[in-house]
This record gives sequence, structure tokens and C-alpha cells, in this order.
Amino acid sequence: MGCVPAARIASRTAAPAPAPATGRPAAQSRQALLMQVLAHPDDDLYFMNPDSQHSLTSGVPLVCVYVTAGESKGRNKYPGNPRPRPDKAAYSSARHQGLRQSYAVQLGLPIFTSWDKSVVELEGGYRAEVNTLEHRGRRVELVYLNLAMHTPLGHMGLPTLWRRSGIRLRTVAAEGSPLQSPQSYDYDSLINVLVGLFRRYRPTLVHTLDPDPDIQAGSRETAIRNSEQVGYSDHADHTAVAEFTWAALARWSEESPGGPPPFVATAFRGYYNHHWPENLPRQVLHEKAEHLVPYGADPSWQCGNPGGCGDYNVGGDAPLRSFKKWVRSTHYRYPGPRAVLAEGPDGRLTAYGVLGMRAVRWREGAGGGFGDPVDLGGGPLAPVLGSATLQDGRQLLFGLRLASISGRGGPNVREIVVLEQARPDGAFKAWSGLGNPERHPDRGRRIGVPVAVTAKDGSVHLFVRNAAQGISTRVRDVNGTWSAWRDLGGSQIQDGLTATVGSDGDVHVYGPGRDTVHHWTPRGPAPLDGLAVPADAVAVSGERVYYRAPVSSSLISASISPTGAQSHPVVFPGYGPVSAAGDCLLGRGLDGRLQMLYEGRIVRMPGAVTAGTTVTAGSRGAAVSLDGPALRITRNGPAAVGLAPDARPWLWRPKSDRPAGGTARTV
Repeated sequence: MGCVPAARIASRTAAPAPAPATGRPAAQSRQALLMQVLAHPDDDLYFMNPDSQHSLTSGVPLVCVYVTAGESKGRNKYPGNPRPRPDKAAYSSARHQGLRQSYAVQLGLPIFTSWDKSVVELEGGYRAEVNTLEHRGRRVELVYLNLAMHTPLGHMGLPTLWRRSGIRLRTVAAEGSPLQSPQSYDYDSLINVLVGLFRRYRPTLVHTLDPDPDIQAGSRETAIRNSEQVGYSDHADHTAVAEFTWAALARWSEESPGGPPPFVATAFRGYYNHHWPENLPRQVLHEKAEHLVPYGADPSWQCGNPGGCGDYNVGGDAPLRSFKKWVRSTHYRYPGPRAVLAEGPDGRLTAYGVLGMRAVRWREGAGGGFGDPVDLGGGPLAPVLGSATLQDGRQLLFGLRLASISGRGGPNVREIVVLEQARPDGAFKAWSGLGNPERHPDRGRRIGVPVAVTAKDGSVHLFVRNAAQGISTRVRDVNGTWSAWRDLGGSQIQDGLTATVGSDGDVHVYGPGRDTVHHWTPRGPAPLDGLAVPADAVAVSGERVYYRAPVSSSLISASISPTGAQSHPVVFPGYGPVSAAGDCLLGRGLDGRLQMLYEGRIVRMPGAVTAGTTVTAGSRGAAVSLDGPALRITRNGPAAVGLAPDARPWLWRPKSDRPAGGTARTV
């Protein structure tokens, strides 16, 4: 493509430089713990399940921090019943009771199991109610900060607290809570309390909401009907809590003695689910929705809580009947492989990923596991890296950097950054900024995860989803000079791009659209005919694409050869995106466990740690993978690498053990 005039220029808002690569050992975790930071009671059940449920079931302790009281207008309305009088203290209490009921069931206990209720001291003299329940070694803690959802003047509380200086927001005392004394938060105190909670619990996995939701055109009436903030595809409270959370994570990472703490993060989309194809098959969806039933409850329940027994607005099958479809999908803000893989001359793997919001490198040891992480800096980074390998074997790593995330009128800047290896398998140079394809910082916040590929002529093509939901590109020539950003056009795709070099020698990019699989070359959109709607990201291997259809556990395989697209199903039941390499596929089964289609059979990832097969830190939940496992065909066969809830990488090399006669079996 060469250097071309830019259709859009990079954002030039000043921001701190990326953290340098130190080359020092990075911190490692000792014990897995999942912390979720939510705006409202039920955000976890609607948007973060089934992921959090899989971690909890595997034995990973769970701490949920609910920032608002969830009191809304105080009306706990049940369909068909008279409209109740407003009672914010009771409604907040009822939603807390619904959470206790849901998590008791998820722990395998009776729905009205009694929880331990206490009050804990937080940073700066603040206090919070904490509910704790433990069963057979599994533990859940619910932390209620209980900030009011609205200011005294009726403005939305947390968005106002994030945006404006001089604002204080009072707490709501839930009925029956052991904490009845009111408190008042400002911007700094909420950040400090969140940082203090991270220090107290030291989570290895943090679930957050989406700090930068998509721009969504529509009228004010439509936004109100869909419960969305005007112009964007999410609730304003979700966005504000995500911004507070990511700002607190960045501060925790930056200020921790001895270097960034060992945690990984996953950001979940919220009301975005209403706008895109449903990506959960019926079995997974109904299991997810079942956890909302004890949360929603109804007025006839006798739970013993004076404020009520749940959020009656979402009782029964209401989430499944709702036109808003929030429960019907689980989408990630930063989709893609959690590990960038490179193979050394000796066949051992090197993996690159994000730990403590900084890039790190892990090397495979002689015994088959990954060694200690090495700090490569770059922070604060979003959780997923892009990569390309130069013709001389040197690695390029690309990150989406949260260059500045600040409230009270301060800058909110996102930029694409790159780290170039100085020599093959050696040290790296300093991080460089590649800017942003959007002119305006608000639009610049909506860009996606970078993906890149090296063309046959040695140039590197970088792509990101832009604010218009099309894609933009920059190209690095063989001399190392980058072109300006260029808009390739197209629109209406989800993030989760796949870039590859086809058999024709050209660069190709694929993205999941609302209507079909979208396709680009460096010259612009190149439509493919006859492909069905994808629910998630599209995997590519050779001349075939692989993806799941909406509301389906089936996998579609489609030819993308010049003779035309031809689709057929593949027997690989599960949900979510898949990875493809050679003749192998990697993805989640319907129960959330990883599986590989290898030599014509489905191989299940072992639930136990086995030397030479699955190598992990050996902690609880290590066999549970986060989103985005990576797949590579090596000289020693297929290898899968991902991150476990303990923030350590695992390596799975399934062995070939086809029975005599070629009969397929499941391992």
C-alpha cells in the first residue's frame, strides 16, 4: 500500500509516555482471587456470567464490590401488583438479599442460607457492609459501598462525581444493614477506597465494566427506553464505575512497592448486548438466566429480610422475555488472544501478555512450563496485545494504551503503542506511540484492540476498529517508517479482527458484522458473498473461516477461496470465539472448559495439572482459562496457551493417542 495521505490524523492530546521496559522479573501471584467491581447489584449476573460462575465453581474465591446502592427510585415493582410506595432503603436491602440468594445457590447451598454480615474499615476512614459465605472451601464476599444513584438535585450520581469537581455523593443505608451511619464520597475518596480494596484483597483477576462504550446513534427517547446514556451503548453508571475502576487499577499498579502487582483484567460490555447478535447458545443462556431467578425472586418469598427478598422487577423469566436482551450475550470490551506466541530455534515457546497493566514475557523451560515473567513496560495497557514478526525474526508488540484516564474534566486519551525487538529473541527497544486514528479524544476512546500481520514484502499492516465501527490502518515499510493512519471504510463490525496473508499473497482482514462476515484488503472493503451472521470473532486458517452462529452451539466453516464462499457445519459444540491453526481448532465447550479439535477428534483440556500436558501454577482454578486462549502449530505439534485466574500462563500440548483403526474418541 505504501505511504498514503491520512483520512484521519492521530489525537494529539498530551499524555504521559509509556512505562519503559525494565527487563526485571515481574511479580508473581501466590493464590487466585477474583474481584468484580460493579455499578449495580445484578451487573455481575447479567454481564459477567458465565465467566465468574466458572471461576467460582473451580474454587477461586470471589469478592464482589457494588459501588452504588442500586436504590434507583425506590420502587420494587412486581408485574401485576399495585405500584409500591418509594422506599430506597428497602429496595437497596431487597437487591442485596437477592444477591445473597443467587450466590448461595451458586455455592450449592439452600437459597435462604444465612450469611455472615459485618462492617469493615476502608481507606480514609470509610466503612462498608460485607456479607460472607463459605461452603466446601469456596468463598464469596459481597462488599456494599452503597453510594446513592442520584445527587440531591436529581442528577446521576456517579457520572457527575466522575466528571465534575467539588461534588460529594452520600451513601444510602440499606434497611437491616449493620451499617446505618451515612457517609459522603468525593472523587478522590472513591478512587482511594477502590485502591485500598485492591491492596487488601490483592486480586489476581479483576472483572470490570466497559470504560469506553460504543457510540450509538439514536433519539433521547430510544436511549431512555433502553436505559442507555444518550449517544452510547451502555448505562452511564456502568461507564463511570468502569472509569473509576480502571483509574484505580492504574494507580495500584503504578504505586505498588516492588513493581506492578500480578493481576489480569477482563472488561465486559453492558447494554452493548442489545445491539449485536446473541452469542450464547440456549443451554449456556438458560444456565446464566437461572442465576437471576433467585436474585429477582417475588413478593411471596419468605426470606426473613425486612426490606424484601429480591429485585422483583427482574423476577422469574423476565430477563429472558425482555426486549433489551442484556442476558443473552457475554461480550468482552478487549477481545482477542491473551498470549502472543513465538517459537524459538529449540522449539520452545515464548509468550507475551499483559500483567499488572504492563507487557511481560514468559519463556518455556526445559521441563515444559513457563518461567517467571519479565517486565516489558508499556503501561497502563488494555488486557490484549497485538503482534507481528518481522522477516528477520524480530517481534513487534502492539498495545491499546489507556494513556490518560482521569475525571473532573481531565484528559481521557487512548493510543496505540508499539514495542520493537532490537534483535531476534533478544532485548527490546523503547516503546513508541502510534497515535490514534480518531481526531477527537472522545471518539478516540472507542477504538479497538490492535491486530497486525507481516505481508510477503516485509511490510507490517496494523489494523484497529475505529469509532465508526469500520477499520483504520497504518503500514510500516521495510525500512521501519510508518505511514499515516488511513480509514479503510466499512462499518458495523464488532471488535475482534483477524488479519492474515492469503494464498494469493495479499493481506486480508476479517471482522464479525451484524449481517455477515466483513472482509477488507489494503485497498478497502472486499465483500464476501453467502456467509451467515457471526456471533463473535472470526478465526481464519488457510482458505477457511470459522465462527459460531448466533444462539447456537454449532460451528460454521466457510471456504473463502476465489471460487466463492461455501459453508458447512463442524462438529465442535461450544460457545464463544474459536482459534484456528492448521487443521486444529481451540475453543470452549458448553461447560466452559477448553477443548481442541485435533486429528479429527475433540480433546478436552485436562481438569488436573499434568506434566507435559497442561502446565500451570498449580493453584485452584488453574485449569479454568480466561477469555482469549492462543493456538499455535509448533514442531512438536499443536500448543495452546492462556491465562488462568491466578494470573499465570498455562501451556497445553495434547498428545496424539488415536486408537488403532482410527476411531475418534474424546479425551
